[in-house]
Amino acid sequence: MDPIELRETMPALESGAYFNWGAGGPSPRRVVEAAESSLESHEFEAPTNEGQYPAAFDAYDEARDAIAGLLGAAPAEIALTESTTDGINRVAGALDWDDGDTVVRTDLEHAAGVLPWRRLERERGVDVRVLETERGRLALEDVTAAAEEATLFCVSSLTWTHGTRLPVSEIVDIARDAGALVLVDAVQAPGQSPVDVREWGADFVVAAGHKWLVSPFGSGFMYVRDGVARDHDLVPAAIGYRSVVDPDATDYEYAPGAGRFEVGTSSPAPHAGLAESIRTLEEIGIDAIESRIERLTDRLKDGLEDDRLLSPRAFESGLVTVDVDDPEATVERLSDAGIVVRSLPAPDAIRASVHAFNTREDIDRLLEALSNG
Repeated sequence: MDPIELRETMPALESGAYFNWGAGGPSPRRVVEAAESSLESHEFEAPTNEGQYPAAFDAYDEARDAIAGLLGAAPAEIALTESTTDGINRVAGALDWDDGDTVVRTDLEHAAGVLPWRRLERERGVDVRVLETERGRLALEDVTAAAEEATLFCVSSLTWTHGTRLPVSEIVDIARDAGALVLVDAVQAPGQSPVDVREWGADFVVAAGHKWLVSPFGSGFMYVRDGVARDHDLVPAAIGYRSVVDPDATDYEYAPGAGRFEVGTSSPAPHAGLAESIRTLEEIGIDAIESRIERLTDRLKDGLEDDRLLSPRAFESGLVTVDVDDPEATVERLSDAGIVVRSLPAPDAIRASVHAFNTREDIDRLLEALSNG
């Protein structure tokens, strides 16, 4: 299968030019059908066969296996969540915070990587330090300076503001030498570029399937490095039968790894869709997807003057940020022309997210619309 063959099975792309994959990725029919089939089987067949709970647990296991394969992890290191925001909050709620702790984040984080720490700052007195960046770049000397008193670093692997790649493995090395944990918001990476959590070395990696992985909403996931839950005595804010070894034991014991971050009953359908989307994209090949994204983003950038392009000229991701006079008005004008992009709060610009399922004609259409603005 190639990307254009899969594009032809995406009803949302039958008209218009879609450049908002970094916010939400329309699913192909086979992914939606997998989610629908899971739900139908769970509701129509499982009750009088294996049972609804065993059926759901089989679907959970299948999803964990697929996610682990995508990330280079072990299934036991994967917890299923609803979203990236959900995953970050599960980590934030599991540490025993006090006013002597420090969270370090960059000024490039999405609200999902900002609000949980603001709440800890307000309610627990945690010191939150924000590393300033320049055009989506983070200086490692700033990381080193902040690491001495850090409890946790929160960084993005691909910035949603500029599409830049942050040096995750280097940040992890610095943080680990200082005794800090590292949480990576990786939601902009899986589905558009290879991800190897072992290479990164981070303690937690959170993401979701509803962007570049073209999965349904609700298909979030998180990686918890083997041993980190035990070594740091992580106690999640919520507890349920999925987070413990034996839910009927009087003296309950948390699951040893990522499993403690799962709680209770949830629909298997979104994660069944995620497992199918991972299989689908792996049929195309993640490297092939990234190569096509590179060619298409190069075409887009070639049509933009340097003073308008806020993302790097050289390829780093499919996220391309463009300076325009009035971002909100530009988004509306492009929408009227059948072109979907989004505005950003900072920088004050628009962002076009280019996936392998876009075409050269899509790119040329966007460039023409921007030149006429």
